[in-house]
Amino acid sequence: MREIVLDTETTGFNPKTGDRIIEIGCVELHNLLPTGRTYHTYVNPQRDVPPGASQVSGITTEFLYDKPLFVHVVDDFLEFIQDSPLVIHNAAFDMGFINAELERLCRHPLPLIRTIDTVQLARQKYPGSPASLDALCRRFGIDLSARVKHGALLDAELLASVYLELRGGRQVAFSFKQEEASMRDQISMSSTIEHYRNRPPRPSRRFSLSETELELHKQFVATLKNPLWTTARTEE
Repeated sequence: MREIVLDTETTGFNPKTGDRIIEIGCVELHNLLPTGRTYHTYVNPQRDVPPGASQVSGITTEFLYDKPLFVHVVDDFLEFIQDSPLVIHNAAFDMGFINAELERLCRHPLPLIRTIDTVQLARQKYPGSPASLDALCRRFGIDLSARVKHGALLDAELLASVYLELRGGRQVAFSFKQEEASMRDQISMSSTIEHYRNRPPRPSRRFSLSETELELHKQFVATLKNPLWTTARTEE
């Protein structure tokens, strides 16, 4: 149940005409909930950032001047996402840019089939309603106050919350946690049983009664009416 929520910021809309990635943000999910592990990097696009793109993201050409090239971050990026499903808002857009960068380095592209497109999920669940990230956050009551500008990591964190709601909300995640706790309990119980099963048998122990204890026992037995062993002897 490991999934990666992914978002990018770019210099424009079309990687085929020279637009490039300038920021990547990823959030790791386990059973729909963030684990706290994230991946984030800015990327020097080796070109200018147009004013329109800079206005949206707040990222300027000057800011990216000393940032790493994609070739310098690609291995860390691929190591983080591994082969997990990728949760992306408008997946074709981000995957188009990522695969364009990978192809420049003669790397294998990532298949679109491994993505989960939250735009499509939202349109299936709420047909005819706005499916932008802002609109979905407002629908689910997710705080947008920090989203003054678009940022890859911030947007990935917001999308993680949206994705949880699209998949059924907190109740679904809670049931996953219950299942995990139950599995842990079963494993713990199995380990305990196995421990006692494999434990060597203890040697038998003998206990000697004192004369006083024997006399007290004899007196107690005398107070019993029709004890079972007396009845059994009479029947024999």
